Amino acid sequence: MAKDKVAVITGGAQGLGKGIAKRLAEDGFKVVISDMDESALEKVEEEFKSSNYDVSTFKGNVSKPEDQTDLVKHSVDTFGRLDVFINNAGIEGDVAPIVEVEPDSVDMVLDVNVKGVIYGIQAAARQLKEQGEGGKIINACSIAGQEGFEMLSPYTASKFAVKGLTQAAAKELAPDKITVNAYCPGIAGTSMWDRLDEKMMEHMGTKKGEAFEQYAQDIALGRTQEPEDVANLVSFLASDESNYITGQSIISDGGMIFR
Repeated sequence: MAKDKVAVITGGAQGLGKGIAKRLAEDGFKVVISDMDESALEKVEEEFKSSNYDVSTFKGNVSKPEDQTDLVKHSVDTFGRLDVFINNAGIEGDVAPIVEVEPDSVDMVLDVNVKGVIYGIQAAARQLKEQGEGGKIINACSIAGQEGFEMLSPYTASKFAVKGLTQAAAKELAPDKITVNAYCPGIAGTSMWDRLDEKMMEHMGTKKGEAFEQYAQDIALGRTQEPEDVANLVSFLASDESNYITGQSIISDGGMIFR
């Protein structure tokens, strides 16, 4: 159990982030859930409190360093400390051939998926160093950070960057007993994949749900991912059992990408 420990999850009001937050709350963590969607934050806070979880919410934009700093301060002001910081927030950007990708979409993807992770690492590391007890930083990578995916070039680039950032930060922060790892989800029936499927209909001529089904056929274990599948991995990375693991981007995809 993680009694008295505090975990922060960005992009945690819905989808995989919410599943991660729920699992960590069940593990005994006090959780701080950050998101840009205020109504989603209100709903998740009410839901978690009805389950008697220790929860607080924070509206913030991960691409703004001051918001990441304020998020960590909110964790300390509310629960007294920080132990685990999860850079979960991310966006997919344009789903299109690389020659059609718009500059604004490239900038947005890199702002959230790359800069947001950098700023989250910075804010968390400063607090964890100040506490002097070590801690854990966990980043959202993807199978697209292990292998390039067509129609998702900016997203793929951003997730390869997350893998590199995870390794670099792990080396730098190891002397402070701060581990840095990443989780690489595969195909999940979340709102993000609903959007991807819809955009692929435009560019690939597929019918609704067809692109999702085509990707799902490549999963060795025969089913798409549930939020709990990712949450199980993050739970381990947030626990003391993973104290000797750092700099790794671990795949949890049911058997799609083999590394």
